[in-house]
Amino acid sequence: MNEDMTRDMPVVHARTVGQAPPLHETTERLAHVVHEGARTMPENRPLLVCKPKNVESWRIFKIMSEFIEGFDIIRRYGLAVTFFGSARATPEDESYQRAQELSAKLAKVGFAVITGGSSGIMEAANKGAFQVGGASVGLNINLPTSQLYNPYLTEKFGFDHFFVRKVMLTYASEVYVYFPGGFGTLDEFFEIVTLVQTKKIRNVPIVLFGKSYWEPLMTFMQKTLLEDRKTIDAADLDLFTIVDTIDEAYDYITKNVTC
Repeated sequence: MNEDMTRDMPVVHARTVGQAPPLHETTERLAHVVHEGARTMPENRPLLVCKPKNVESWRIFKIMSEFIEGFDIIRRYGLAVTFFGSARATPEDESYQRAQELSAKLAKVGFAVITGGSSGIMEAANKGAFQVGGASVGLNINLPTSQLYNPYLTEKFGFDHFFVRKVMLTYASEVYVYFPGGFGTLDEFFEIVTLVQTKKIRNVPIVLFGKSYWEPLMTFMQKTLLEDRKTIDAADLDLFTIVDTIDEAYDYITKNVTC
C-alpha cells in the first residue's frame, strides 16, 4: 500500500545545489502525491517507527489533508483564545474552576475558546464558553488508547499527527493561556514563546495562570538561563506574564490583544 512517490514521476534534471526547483516541477510532484496518496491510503495506517525507505504518498496526503481541514476550521473564528493545561485536572480542582470562569468571561466579550478538546483544563475552558453560548472548539489527537472529546464543544476535529495539531493550536488564536500542566503544557508554552522570540509569529498575550506553579520555572529562567548561563536575553522574560486571579488575566488579555 505504500507507493514510492518517485515512480512514474517526470524526469528531474540536475540543478545547482541550493537552487530551488521550478514552480511547475513542484506543482507536478505535489499533484502526483495527492493522486497517489488518495489512491493508496490504507484503512489501518501503520505507525512511523523508522525512516521509510520510500516516500509514502498516502502519508504525505494524510498530513496535507489534516492541514487543510485544520486551517479551514480556525479561519472561521475571528478573535480567539487557546487554553492549555493538565488533562488530569478534575472539576474539584481550583485550576479547573478558574479556567472555566476565565473562559466564560472571555467568551462573553466575543472570544472563541480553543483547546485540545479532551478532559481537564481543556474541558473546563470549553465548558465555560459553551455554557454562556460562546464558540467552543476542540482540536483533539487520535491515540491508540482513545482520547475522548469533552461534551462542551460546538466544533471539533481529530488529528492523527501531533505536529499538525500543534501548528493549528499555535496559529489558531490571538491569546494563549496556560494553566498548570505536564509535559504537553510545557511543550506548548515553550513552543509559543520561541516562535514569538524568533519573530515567527507576532507578539501576542501569553498568560501563565497560577503563581505557585509558574514562579519556580520563572526563577529557573531568571537565575540559570539568564544570569548564570546567559542563554536568553532579559527581554525574553517579558514575552509572557504570570497572573493569579481571573481579573488579572482578563484585564491583561483585553488590554494587550491587538487583533
